[in-house]
Amino acid sequence: MENLSAPAWTANYQPGVPAEIKLPTESLSHMFERSVLEAGSSPATEFFGRRMSYKELGEQVQRAAEGLRNLGVRAGDRVALILPNCPQHVIAFYAVLRLGAVVVEHNPLYTSRELRHQFEDHQARVVIAWDKVVEHVQEFPKDIQIDAIVAVNLLEAFPAVKRLALHLPVKKLRDTRNSLTTRTRGTLAFKELLKASPLDSAHPYPKVQDLAVIQYTSGTTGRPKGAMLTHFNLYSNALQGEAWMHGAQERKEILYAILPMFHAFGMTLYLTFGIKKQGLLVLFPKFDPDMILDAWKKSPASVYCAVPPIYERTALAAKERGMSLASAKYCISGAMNLPDHVVELWESMSGGLLVEGYGMTESSPVAMGNPFHPSRHAGTIGVPFPSTLMKVVDVDDPSREVAQGEPGELLIKGPQVFRGYWNNPEETAKTLTADGWLHTGDVVAVDEAGFATMVDRAKELIITGGFNVSPTEVEIALRQHADVADAAAFGKPLARGGEMVVAAVQLEEGAALDEDALREHCRELLAAYKVPKRILAIDEMPRSMLGKILRKQVKDGLVDSI
Repeated sequence: MENLSAPAWTANYQPGVPAEIKLPTESLSHMFERSVLEAGSSPATEFFGRRMSYKELGEQVQRAAEGLRNLGVRAGDRVALILPNCPQHVIAFYAVLRLGAVVVEHNPLYTSRELRHQFEDHQARVVIAWDKVVEHVQEFPKDIQIDAIVAVNLLEAFPAVKRLALHLPVKKLRDTRNSLTTRTRGTLAFKELLKASPLDSAHPYPKVQDLAVIQYTSGTTGRPKGAMLTHFNLYSNALQGEAWMHGAQERKEILYAILPMFHAFGMTLYLTFGIKKQGLLVLFPKFDPDMILDAWKKSPASVYCAVPPIYERTALAAKERGMSLASAKYCISGAMNLPDHVVELWESMSGGLLVEGYGMTESSPVAMGNPFHPSRHAGTIGVPFPSTLMKVVDVDDPSREVAQGEPGELLIKGPQVFRGYWNNPEETAKTLTADGWLHTGDVVAVDEAGFATMVDRAKELIITGGFNVSPTEVEIALRQHADVADAAAFGKPLARGGEMVVAAVQLEEGAALDEDALREHCRELLAAYKVPKRILAIDEMPRSMLGKILRKQVKDGLVDSI
């Protein structure tokens, strides 16, 4: 399959989509500044009705970059972002990149303990965090050196009228923020960064092959690892997305940023592709159907990419309101299986096709997709993107490609494939071959037209709400409870798509199962979406000859009874 001529599957591309993209030769910072120059007064972001132009965005990025430089950030340094979707997130992302530094994205729902593990790995010493989670960083032990925490108050990005309408008075929110910021040496408000002079235009730009982002992922095994994504990787994936959404126009598209930008899918859709297209990013810190539909009246979405439950809830809410979603032309579903009933519901109300795509953090993240064209194959994850190759190999013998239609592990190769895992050469070698093929850990079958159907996951990750949950993390948390001798976590498939986190526990002698108490215990150690929805007790864990718990046997024995 590794052939420079156009692969057979490109015959099913939407007319006008090229087999290959022109590969980038410059950094994302160059791309951003070109969009600022060309788009000028066109709106770049909208947040609860308040808009910011590309020119304003560019000016704030330059000032934030100088502010960070004054804090000591230099090329190659890691800067941690712990932010929901908001204008400050966009500013911070491009300010860090402009200095040649490296963005490290974090989920603001994480506990202090979960964040600490990642900080121990990447060792970022400057943090830009939502003021509601600043305390999580303050709780780090002293051996994790943090030089500065920049606290982001979302209220400052609201329209003035909305600030006054909130149930919590502005003064109270300000006092809350100040009480947080005074507890840690070196903490300052994000707005203080923006008081700096613009960065000197002569400051060196990053190069196209420089590291841009470290994105944490569970990858193909349990413990989260930092995937290293270069400017080349991310810019390439933005260009591939631009080619795939053939017909999307510059400065004409309105993208609803519902998926979190700390997630690889959201980062590429909004922060790179959206900025490249000079579109309007309508930013939502969380998904709320009423909030979405209220915004739709003023700025109807044309690009609405999400996960199946979001499509279903949005469509049902719009149907109840009697609203049209006909402006939505480009809709890609990812992260979990897309049920037929969701496709039918969405397409009955929108102006375009809802197609399924496939990717992983290690591929920046999009690698495959169904065309926005009648040539799509519903129920499949599509065909490889432009400039992307695939092959399907024997799970037990990766040197052997399987016959057409035979299940095997999917391998991907293309300019969006990551450099490797941060400080983890062993896992890099397991995932990335010497000649650039990415082991996805997913088992697929490919039909004669080149469309791949997901068969199973070789890995045991649980996908819930579009997020990966490592069973190992859940099990470790449960084992720390005094009543639990051992634990096994797994995902139960849901009819609406995705999975529910479930755990089986082997209790200590004399202990009784108390699901509520165990869940409360897990909430202290894990983000909310990782906490098991059901916890069941079993007499004994099935194990292999080496003593490893056989999760599949646990799941098979219990899943039908849940």
